[in-house]
Amino acid sequence: MKYPHTPVLVEDVLEYLAPVQDGIYVDGTVGSGGHSEAICKKLGPKGLLICLDRDPDAVSLSKKRLASKGKQVSVIKASYADLDNVLKDMGLKKVHGVLLDLGTSSYQIEDSGRGFSFKRNEPLDMRMDPEDWLTAGHIVNTMPAKDLEMILREYGEEKRAKSISRAIVRTRKNRPIETSLQLASLIKSVYPPSFRFKAKHPATLSFQALRIAVNKELENIEVFLNKIPLLITEGGRLVVLSYHSLEDRLVKKAMADWEKGCTCPPDFPRCVCGKTPLFKCLTKRIVKPDKNEINENPKARSARLRAAERI
Repeated sequence: MKYPHTPVLVEDVLEYLAPVQDGIYVDGTVGSGGHSEAICKKLGPKGLLICLDRDPDAVSLSKKRLASKGKQVSVIKASYADLDNVLKDMGLKKVHGVLLDLGTSSYQIEDSGRGFSFKRNEPLDMRMDPEDWLTAGHIVNTMPAKDLEMILREYGEEKRAKSISRAIVRTRKNRPIETSLQLASLIKSVYPPSFRFKAKHPATLSFQALRIAVNKELENIEVFLNKIPLLITEGGRLVVLSYHSLEDRLVKKAMADWEKGCTCPPDFPRCVCGKTPLFKCLTKRIVKPDKNEINENPKARSARLRAAERI
């Protein structure tokens, strides 16, 4: 079976995760199982890899891909933000390492039919978990202009957020905006003709913003980062692949805070907060794909890897 998503920075993921043969590891965003397959090759018969994903299609794909691994792999439909509950249900307290590969997979963009792509005429959905109630269509067709503008500006860093939100509200007064192609065309009309010669599609940032809002992506990252220090054993590793500045900023800040420990003001004569460092940052500079990987897999160009070790 050909799998639609090419995993990014596989060798770097393995280097920083540093799996040991009998360790317990988590792939919190398994997708079609590319990274998980590579991790499994490093595990022995007593090792365990727990694979999570909110998308039932991803769970199905990865189960097929990893079927030969038997009891070495457990694939579960769940969000990485609920990792503590997943481990509790499995009778586990801590793991030796966790990988998060944030963002959307090639399958979700190209084959899910949920409107993630501005190049396809699909229902305006964008849910990673189809059981969730909130869709991009609901946001676009019901949200006040000010709230729409906030989503586009905060989650997409879209400079034309106000113009786009106003155009959406004007359009939906006459008819609902029901498909991804409708929305992409509307956003494109807000941009000047000169923008058509740029590499980035005018709808790129708006679609990113809507996807983040629908799936509460930043909230889930924050929840996960708050929980993870208690879930990784001493010497265990956390590896995170992010694809835009909002995700990376949260991860960078958390790792810096963990490494610092004490939160007392600099002018205090001694520490009174009692906080000690939790992690040692392993990537003082973010790790990026090299030119060869980007040429082979252009979707890897925005990937950024950060890693830390529990102390």
